[in-house]
Amino acid sequence: MAIIEVDHLTKEYRLGALHSFKQTLLNATARFAGKPVAERPRFKALDDVSFQVEQGEVVGIIGHNGAGKSTLLKMLAGVTQPTSGSVRVDGRIAPLIEVGAGFVPDFTGRENVYLNGSILGLSKKEIDRKFDEIVDFAEMAQFIDTPVKRYSSGMQVKLAFAVATSIDAEILIVDEVLAVGDLAFQRKCFDRMEDLIKRRGKTVLLVSHNIRQIQRLCNRAIMLDKGRIYRDGNPEAVCTSFYAQSDEKISSAMSLTQARGLNTSGELELIGLRFIDRDGKPTDRISYGRDCVIRFTVKVLTGLDEVTFGFGFHTTDFLYLTTHNSEEQLRIAHLPAGDHFIECKIANLPILPGVYSLRFGVTAGTAARTVFYGENLLHFRIQGDIPITVRDGFFALDAHWAVASAEESPLSVVTMAQRLKSP
Repeated sequence: MAIIEVDHLTKEYRLGALHSFKQTLLNATARFAGKPVAERPRFKALDDVSFQVEQGEVVGIIGHNGAGKSTLLKMLAGVTQPTSGSVRVDGRIAPLIEVGAGFVPDFTGRENVYLNGSILGLSKKEIDRKFDEIVDFAEMAQFIDTPVKRYSSGMQVKLAFAVATSIDAEILIVDEVLAVGDLAFQRKCFDRMEDLIKRRGKTVLLVSHNIRQIQRLCNRAIMLDKGRIYRDGNPEAVCTSFYAQSDEKISSAMSLTQARGLNTSGELELIGLRFIDRDGKPTDRISYGRDCVIRFTVKVLTGLDEVTFGFGFHTTDFLYLTTHNSEEQLRIAHLPAGDHFIECKIANLPILPGVYSLRFGVTAGTAARTVFYGENLLHFRIQGDIPITVRDGFFALDAHWAVASAEESPLSVVTMAQRLKSP
């Protein structure tokens, strides 16, 4: 039986500012007199949304800003009531939504732990039992009796996250709270979420703009678009749809002058950048495992000496995948003013299917000063079937399995087991 049932859920809001008291009276008078009153337009944050979540499922909810993600979570947590439709939740909920919102600035951290815990449904006895664990996890022992108004924003959120995740609930509703604190604390948050999900079997609904977290943590994903369910199913497939939709939005508004991290000395301009297929035609769709060519067209405004070109691929969320420079393969002692076409051939492109972007840079002189550098210059898609041996990641390795006897192997099975057990 489903632990969460959402049935034709709709939530509407009126757009525009609140009317003044005078305007409200005038409108009421007009209605009483039977005269028409101009109504403010209504916006559907959620529009006829239906789905079910089974016990132990970890469901990622993704979508662009304004898609309805946070509104949906607030409905499930009982924070907001629907305009129409229904929500049934069978079990205790721990809502990690706007963590720290219930903190009182003049109270100490200790007092706020008890206050926040009681708001989230914990008894005083439960908080007493969990208190030391909460403080240790938040790394706040030194400051726990200091008023919260003297905490940094990161310290407040760390303490609030520790309280919220201490609740023994069947269902966790999480909205963008894994990116709290510094990197080390983010790692702790992620590990705790993995513990709740994988070892304690909690049912989790997770909203995040970090799509890689969704792919790693979730066994199902729902993509919302303009208040409706756009796609529901396997996280890899749903996240690929999200990347594709993002790519279309980015590409439609992108030009070379809108590149990210653009840095130029004014001596060189990038005036063309494209992939060339096997027929010599420009394309933005590359076949996985096939050869391809990247052609860069540059306009040199003043002659340059000792020129090196370089390019790299990155994901649409700027995770660098690879970089390749020209210095060992192409020696350019002098590049005169004018237009120049530079090509780089890639053999057996090993990057797995998906949407990626390209960065490009040029250096000059013996000190390799930057003449031009830009990221997010060209979006492209790698497509095609991948071998069954490949599962996750970005690259397919040219690797081969074999069975070796203990005598043939340089490291026996027994020795390997011993090494794995050693610290």
